[in-house]
Amino acid sequence: MPQSQDLNRHVKPFVDENPVSKALHFSMFEVQSRMQRLDPHALALEYTRTMMGFLLFNPAPRKIAMIGLGGGSLAKFCYRYLRQSRIQVVEINPHVIALRDAFQVPADDERFTVMRGDGAQFVRDRSNRCDVLMVDGFDADGLPSRLCSQRFYDNCRNTLQPGGLMVVNLHFAHPRYAIHVDRIRRSFNDALLLVEDGEQNNSIAFAGSGNALDRCRRGIVRRPKNLDRIAADQLLATFALIASALKDQRR
Repeated sequence: MPQSQDLNRHVKPFVDENPVSKALHFSMFEVQSRMQRLDPHALALEYTRTMMGFLLFNPAPRKIAMIGLGGGSLAKFCYRYLRQSRIQVVEINPHVIALRDAFQVPADDERFTVMRGDGAQFVRDRSNRCDVLMVDGFDADGLPSRLCSQRFYDNCRNTLQPGGLMVVNLHFAHPRYAIHVDRIRRSFNDALLLVEDGEQNNSIAFAGSGNALDRCRRGIVRRPKNLDRIAADQLLATFALIASALKDQRR
């Protein structure tokens, strides 16, 4: 397919800027990503902080794979604060990748890569095994069907290392939300925790391979060992929210 035709297959996002922040949009009605100008590595949206709650279960993953780049908030945060992790990001929209410099997404190096590709195909390749898989693949039309099918979630589970964790951003206002949750539950043999972010319409699904969801101990929420204090300060409220959801689920 000629490059021009390939580019035309994907909606081109735009950047909305003000003196305080910079945001990535496909439409003015929904924000895909937001970056604070004075703190570009901060997680400005609540749902991104909730997704980083996986650190309660695995504070030092060796490899993190991400489906969906957006404005790069999650990728930047992991690159800056999880220095022991290798990070691979898969993004299907070339227009989104073209904006990586605008959102200060780091250049590729030995432990960080942004690749053009289809997330559904990525998880079918067993060579892409990872400890944590983060799925945030919304496009201009919402959640693509190929990123919420039963086969997709089955492949996500198979691409995880033993004890690995999948973290998925869902919209609980979506008409098929309950179906998507049921599919995840089936793929992961009911090893699923749902946490609402409390800010927008987002529900974050944590689905574990093996005993992944049992690694979070009951009791007082503490900063994960070796996690930078600046990063932890952003996530402590999230950790408490997840711990509360786990406590309710275990009753």
